[in-house]
Amino acid sequence: MADAVPGGYSIETLLAAAATDFGGAVAPPIVQTSLFTFDSYQAFEDRMAGRSGDPLYTRVQNPTVAAFEKLMAQAEDGEAAVGFASGMAAISSTVLAFVKPGDRIACIEHVYPDAYRLFERLLKPFGIGVSYHSIEEFQTDPDLLKGVKLAYLESPNSVVFQTMDLSAVAANAKRHGTLTVVDNSWATPLFQRPLSLGIDITLHSASKYLSGHSDTVAGVVIARQELITRIRDLTLTLLGGKLAPFEAFLLTRGLRTLGARMRQHQETANLFVDRLSAHPNVTAVLSPGPNVVPGLTGRSGLLSVEVDETIDIPRLADALNLFRLGVSWGGFESLILPTRIGLAQAGEQNSMQRFGVSDRILRLSLGLEDPNDLWADFEAALSTSART
Repeated sequence: MADAVPGGYSIETLLAAAATDFGGAVAPPIVQTSLFTFDSYQAFEDRMAGRSGDPLYTRVQNPTVAAFEKLMAQAEDGEAAVGFASGMAAISSTVLAFVKPGDRIACIEHVYPDAYRLFERLLKPFGIGVSYHSIEEFQTDPDLLKGVKLAYLESPNSVVFQTMDLSAVAANAKRHGTLTVVDNSWATPLFQRPLSLGIDITLHSASKYLSGHSDTVAGVVIARQELITRIRDLTLTLLGGKLAPFEAFLLTRGLRTLGARMRQHQETANLFVDRLSAHPNVTAVLSPGPNVVPGLTGRSGLLSVEVDETIDIPRLADALNLFRLGVSWGGFESLILPTRIGLAQAGEQNSMQRFGVSDRILRLSLGLEDPNDLWADFEAALSTSART
């Protein structure tokens, strides 16, 4: 697990035992209202003039949402946080708060495909330059970020799960005045805290491990106060991708059990990595473990496996009983996503094609089922699908 938070408690204890700001309620109440009214003209004027922080309108702020944001800021060692209606709302609102036409973005290769499409289909036509670079370039080229306004990073990145030394990249970015943003959805604050490594902004698709129950679509961004204030005042307010009170309530519920769930995901992933690495039909296992880079202290349940040409991938997928075919990840259920399905996605060239991801790769999201049951299911499917 990650290091202890201020006060000497671990992050797991912080999330499980954190008090709410609602009296003795252990869970925040759902404040299901669109607006808030004021008892006096002066109080209303003070809020509109920015002299008070009283709730005004749920598109801007809400007590239930604020409870989740406060917990995430503490977990990620940030000064403040802001919730969004989806991970993509968090990504787009963060990027658009800090770049303008003529600016340049340096993005990690193998980035989340919808982030790639955001950059290619929306930002480039508005005159924002975007270039894509390997982890090695980010770590070894001292001039890569010269003149770059924002570096958009993932560690590990998508599908191939390569990791980077975030502290080294952050230090180089500071020399060039480049703002750094890291998607930390894979590791969660339990296994990695990018802000403590010098990164400026960390964000999550909260639909994944933070929620953990596959019943919520949401996002969250954490940073120092001045950066969150800019996002909140500019893109949250004007683009309107706000987090709803009910989803915020579900996310706070999910955070209470994040530590227990991540321990189970890691246990299952360790079993799969060991057994897949010894399997004769497996050519690669893509799953970073603890301490492969500074600051990464655990392994989540999302990994990829590359199988050889003797495995009939559609037959393997159809032979599985406990793994379901589907997108997303981080829930209680186990999922499989063959990259050849991603490559078949209609529309423009996607990031997997651009960066040369093998169509022999299967992305697995290992859920909370018994690890041995999951392995027996997957091993049987491998055997059934092998061509003779």
